[in-house]
Formats: sequence, structure tokens, C-alpha cells
Amino acid sequence: MVSEKPVVIFSKNSCCMSHTIKTLFVDFGVNPTIYELDEISRGKEIEQALAQLGCSPTVPVVFIGGQLVGGANQVMSLHLNQSLVPMLKRVGALWV
Repeated sequence: MVSEKPVVIFSKNSCCMSHTIKTLFVDFGVNPTIYELDEISRGKEIEQALAQLGCSPTVPVVFIGGQLVGGANQVMSLHLNQSLVPMLKRVGALWV
């Protein structure tokens, strides 16, 4: 699920931090693949797998270039230290 697209976000519609992270990427001009775990049939199973990877909380969780970046705190830290945009460019998710 995560290796096929440059940016993958696991999210829940009911999570405000998920909404914030999705908005951040869309505002950059990135077209992330988003899996809404509260809407898909295997959502609970995927959420358990994310927990086993050490993701806590289990949403939002972001993968860039097939690599686990982490949750909202990790994404915002990358953004604030100006590492997120170069990472997105490297994987072809952003061309600007």
C-alpha cells in the first residue's frame, strides 16, 4: 500500500490532526494517496499494523517514498526545519 505512491497518509475523518496533515500536503500541491481507516473495510486491521510499527497515535501516519515518516509531530518537525519539501521533491511528489 505504501510503496506504490510517493506520499501515503493513513487517516480518519474524525481526527482533526489527520485533517491538518492532509491539508498541509494538499496546500503544498502534493496529491497524496489517503486511506481513511474509518471508511475502508480493512481499516481496523491496518490500524493494528500501524500500531505494531510503533505509530502512536495510529493516525495520522505518513509514508514518503515508501518510508515511514511518522505522525503529525514528525511531519510538522520536518516542515519547521525545512526538510519536508526537499523530501517531497526527492520522491517526485513535488516539482516546484
